[in-house]
Amino acid sequence: MSAPTQERTYRIGEVADRVGVTTRTIRYYEELGLLGTAAARTKGTHRLYGEADISRLEELIRLRDLLGLSLDELVALAEAEEARAALRDRWAETASDRERTRIVKAAIPLVEQQLELVRRRQQRLSEFADELSDKLRRLHEHQAELARKRQNRT
Repeated sequence: MSAPTQERTYRIGEVADRVGVTTRTIRYYEELGLLGTAAARTKGTHRLYGEADISRLEELIRLRDLLGLSLDELVALAEAEEARAALRDRWAETASDRERTRIVKAAIPLVEQQLELVRRRQQRLSEFADELSDKLRRLHEHQAELARKRQNRT
């Protein structure tokens, strides 16, 4: 029988460097409940993070950057994802069709909430893209007009 392997842990500065954020960001995410380390840590001890913590932080940063989420939206999205993870665990623990029906029914509004957030972001991005397209079209028109004026002078 082999001895259990202990997962490597990382200090907050190592995590910040690895993920590309500041230690302040990590602490703030803990305060918001996005990372669970703060509650599990004894006051005065170093913050230690495992690979799961780092993966979660990387995913949060990816979602924040990809979707341009506010912190409130990020918290809401993360809470919905945690609720879905709990439902997936319940699904795996039961073979009852009745229970699985309840699980699916509970999961639907969570995914709808996440999808609505993404769609709102898509709409805002689409509107911004339209504005930029209009600006680019007007710039091309100005460029063509200036070229015509230059041609007429020669």
